[in-house]
Amino acid sequence: MASANWYTNGVLGQWSGTAARRVDWVNDTIKITLHTSTYTPQQTTHTYYSDLTAELASGSGYTAGGYTMVNKTLTYDGTSKEVRLDADDPQWTAATFTFRYYVIRKDTGTPTTSPLLGFGNMVTDQSIASGTYTLVGDATGWLKDVVS
Repeated sequence: MASANWYTNGVLGQWSGTAARRVDWVNDTIKITLHTSTYTPQQTTHTYYSDLTAELASGSGYTAGGYTMVNKTLTYDGTSKEVRLDADDPQWTAATFTFRYYVIRKDTGTPTTSPLLGFGNMVTDQSIASGTYTLVGDATGWLKDVVS
């Protein structure tokens, strides 16, 4: 499990004048993609899905474009003062691949208008050979924001 970081423009988009950049976590299509170690997250400059590189190719259990997240919830924890965006852990079956990063985005169907939300760095390459891979998110949510 890796802790997720927000893309700056993913947060800014929630209050921008462009409604298309706003995200309804529960009702919008939210996807998670896997990327090799050659991807370098640019937290302040990557804005849309089209800015990403080194996504795994289709085949061997992975479909380019990513996994559609299901059972999404949005909650607030008063004790930790966290807004939590959660969903079921994605799973790939009959998988043979290696990745280092995952990226979460709103999918509009168009790469140049699909805003990035967050990314996780697994620190070391994660590999699976002819098996089922489950990407386990933080127990309290894939993305979190502290309200202080």
